[in-house]
Amino acid sequence: MTRVLVTGGSGLVGKAIQHVIAEEKPLDEEWIFLSSTDGDLRNKEETESIFTAHRPTHVVHLAALVGGLYHNMSNNLDFFLDNFRINDNVLSCSHAHDVQKVVSCLSTCIFPDDTTYPIDESMLHQGPPHGSNFGYSYAKRMVDVMNRGYHQQHGRMYTSVIPTNIFGPHDNFNIQLGHVLPGLIHKVYLAQHNDTALTIWGSGRPLRQFIYSIDLARLIVWALRCYSEIEPIILSVDEAEEISISDAAQMVAKATGFVGETLHDESRADGQFRKTANNGKLRRYLPNFRFTPIQEAIQTTCRWFSDNYDTARR
Repeated sequence: MTRVLVTGGSGLVGKAIQHVIAEEKPLDEEWIFLSSTDGDLRNKEETESIFTAHRPTHVVHLAALVGGLYHNMSNNLDFFLDNFRINDNVLSCSHAHDVQKVVSCLSTCIFPDDTTYPIDESMLHQGPPHGSNFGYSYAKRMVDVMNRGYHQQHGRMYTSVIPTNIFGPHDNFNIQLGHVLPGLIHKVYLAQHNDTALTIWGSGRPLRQFIYSIDLARLIVWALRCYSEIEPIILSVDEAEEISISDAAQMVAKATGFVGETLHDESRADGQFRKTANNGKLRRYLPNFRFTPIQEAIQTTCRWFSDNYDTARR
């Protein structure tokens, strides 16, 4: 029996994987979803206790200190130290407990800032990341370094996936601390209910590839079962699906029926202008994978947020 331990199992992607596994009902797999109440993964002893209790054969490592642009800009040291400790503890305990495979989740925001586009997996370490989130980026890059080290010295199959901007139900919709799309969804909700204008932080021109959390969950489950390279793999919609922040705001407005005024606060930082990712490697493995159309996914997410407003992270 395969025993899969999912760190960060109560977050955005963890909840999406729970949804996918509940649909599939695999008979030869037991899935264990951790939350922060199960232990502090920054602490080696608590991490060790989790692995001793659950005895996983496989690990999906999602747990991380995450946040939006402005949270990262103010707390780069915390983002580096906390994430490095979490990653080191999870991988070292996986090795100590003879875990057969680990799939860790990285992000396209950790790629070099000064680069050519589209980015691909070979470019991960070819320059410093954007200055706004260098702490998080370097901590996440070290996962790839550790994966290669565990493979070289111990023959371990520890790998990673690199998704683009994730969104969906159970996201963090906090306007100050969350990512751009859930933040927009919350802003539109408030503007609609308070009969006020929608204010987009920044120019609205930066470009992003958004991936729906349920699509990402299906791909992570596939990676755990089938992907056998140590080198990471980008999990992203096609390049043609890249949209601007202003486009995303318009899609949220359409999904919610918001018809009020839209303003831009250009005193706010835009962050990285683009981080277009090439999903050619994924398409070679899964040429026929169908991503949920973004307007449909935004519609579903907006509905979930409205229905769960009182309990959603916001």
